[in-house]
Amino acid sequence: MKGITAKMLIVLIIYLLVQCFQYWLKYINLRHMKTHGMNVPPGFEGHIDEAVLKKTHAYTIEHDKLAFSESLFSNAVLLVFLFGGLLNAYDSWIASLHLPFVLEGLVFFLLLSLTGSVLSIPFSLYSTFKIENKYGFNTMTLKLWITDLLKSLVLSTVMLTIVTAGGLWIIQASPEHWWLFVWGFFFVFSLFIMYISPYIIEPLFNKFTPLEGEGLAERIRGMMEKTGIRVSRVFKIDASKRSRHTNAYFTGIGKVKRIVLYDTLLSMMAEDEVLAVLAHEAGHWKKKHVLKMIALFETLSLIGAYAAFRILQSDVLTDIFHIRGEAFFAKLIILGFIAGMVFFPLTPLFSALSRRHEREADRFAVELAPQPEAMATSLIKLSKDNLSNLHPHPLYAGFYYSHPPVVERVKGIREMAGRVS
Repeated sequence: MKGITAKMLIVLIIYLLVQCFQYWLKYINLRHMKTHGMNVPPGFEGHIDEAVLKKTHAYTIEHDKLAFSESLFSNAVLLVFLFGGLLNAYDSWIASLHLPFVLEGLVFFLLLSLTGSVLSIPFSLYSTFKIENKYGFNTMTLKLWITDLLKSLVLSTVMLTIVTAGGLWIIQASPEHWWLFVWGFFFVFSLFIMYISPYIIEPLFNKFTPLEGEGLAERIRGMMEKTGIRVSRVFKIDASKRSRHTNAYFTGIGKVKRIVLYDTLLSMMAEDEVLAVLAHEAGHWKKKHVLKMIALFETLSLIGAYAAFRILQSDVLTDIFHIRGEAFFAKLIILGFIAGMVFFPLTPLFSALSRRHEREADRFAVELAPQPEAMATSLIKLSKDNLSNLHPHPLYAGFYYSHPPVVERVKGIREMAGRVS
């Protein structure tokens, strides 16, 4: 890469060090699994056997190899784009179109977004139709995959257009205070998407039908009423037409919730286990975990918006990367690149906070669910059916895991259940 200055070289070295550290964490995690992966954890006897562990071992390795390949490819493209002069050339080409400020920004970011989506297609295809097929998870046809891709591209383009056009219009209209108004606009838009997603976006991909049979639905409503949650509807979605992976979640803002259950979850779990899973989700609501995380994220976003405003007012970014002209959009790309490195050390802190919330939700579920032991068996079933790594390296788990490792969770739940009983 010609023309790299001392400042650019420092940024490049820091980025490479961060990437090498991430690769090292993945390496020690795989090595730890290879060493301990064939040991059945205490409490999992009778549920997990050697055949399941072998399959988990192979599945994890194949997924990690694909993730490593995709990461290397993405990093290579990114570094050539930023440090090889392509960003400067791209920014100059967009500027040569002589478009209005907002439209120029839209073209700039939409083309980059579309390019990123196209480059990710081969990896998505391999993951879905090679790895997920091989291990019995994928149920999606190529036609459905293409349909999902087109829908996702349209949705992402529409939302990116709204966010970009709105943000750039605010920047143009209020050059001295845009950081505050842009932050507020993004915040309101994210809440709006959270509200409309269950009614408009999610039905584009899945069919939602009321849960068959009132027995389980009534038990769910009765359990939720104890926590102050009013359940409007209990739905089942046809997740099995894409994958055999399982899930369940709440939607809705405020005390009125919609509960959505994957048909794959209903087919593999007993009613008490389904109730235990939903009791855990109720714990997140009761403990205000989502609200707390939104407040934390938005506070950091507000600080970041002001910091971005101050940095973009200066020429520090264009000086480091030798970008010609005003290059406001190029500076945004560089700023995002550097912000990723700045916030990377916070990853284990956010992971630790998330694990704390999960433990609190587990404790709540043990106290609420009709059968506390069902929470433990539901996690064992989920880890078995999803081929989850039961032996992550402690450092890797501490850095990245948003949930406590499943063996640790099952042990803690059973200890809490023993105290409750």
